[in-house]
Amino acid sequence: MKICLISFDSTYYDHNIVAELKKRNIEANHLDISKFKYKYTSIFDKISNAVNKTFFNKNKKVTALEDYIVNQVKEWGHQDAILFIRPDKISLKTHLELKKSTNKYLAYIYDSCRRFPIDHLLDGVFDEIFSFDLIDAKKYNFTFISNYIYLPKRELFSKPTNENIFIVISIDERFDFLNKLANYLSNHAIPFKFIAVGKKAPQNSNQNIIYSQNLVFPEALQTDFENSKIFLDLIRKDHNGLSFRIFEALAIQKKIITTNKSISEYDFYNPNNILILDENATIVINPEFLATPYEPLDEEIYNKYTIENWVKTVFKF
Repeated sequence: MKICLISFDSTYYDHNIVAELKKRNIEANHLDISKFKYKYTSIFDKISNAVNKTFFNKNKKVTALEDYIVNQVKEWGHQDAILFIRPDKISLKTHLELKKSTNKYLAYIYDSCRRFPIDHLLDGVFDEIFSFDLIDAKKYNFTFISNYIYLPKRELFSKPTNENIFIVISIDERFDFLNKLANYLSNHAIPFKFIAVGKKAPQNSNQNIIYSQNLVFPEALQTDFENSKIFLDLIRKDHNGLSFRIFEALAIQKKIITTNKSISEYDFYNPNNILILDENATIVINPEFLATPYEPLDEEIYNKYTIENWVKTVFKF
């Protein structure tokens, strides 16, 4: 069986899908289009592309990317299934060309269609579209599936190495609440480790927030994952689905503080393990939530969210 995954894997999660497929002795290939780099042939080529983008809505870099994708898939031969993550990245024409190279053409969206619309791809392109967003799944009749647990399940330790509330987050519209929460935690002597990634630290921010100009990948965070007491998860604007941080917490059996209210609709929700904060309300963290131990999930519920079950569900094994 041959399966191809095409994705923009800038955060280095998608490769886990291919690794799981290979465990099943499937001939699996991953085309990570985040690694594609277009090189202008000259300054005139660059100027010409700028003019085409501005006046004719044509982008030579996008065209080159699409040609690269189609040619690479053809080189791998006809596929039993192709899964495309972030299908908004390429044109309808290119999707239809890729569809010729597979028996089953699938899409997975782990970003909201309210942020990255795919209205032009809804009819006659994909055999099935999966979405992690409950709102999108209902609105467009997508097949709902959450993100997945990609880490091996950790033993439940009686006490973590530190008491930190931990998050790594890009500096975006969520930062104001992150800073507000950092001030609350500082004022209440609650330890935390917040790493904010961006070009420049915002003004008047909490002095205990750590700043980085470089992307931080999951592999570099294993020590913090293992040793922190609680994971913090802040929802993006127009998001409804659960981030990978939630599933990392489930694997390592850590408590979660989140602003994603939809988490209460999942069968693993337990108010002892998960605290939901309202971004528009006064922050209050009950000391009892910090003091009580994590309550392990039922094994059947846990297994439902593993990458093994995710792959089985998407590819109908």
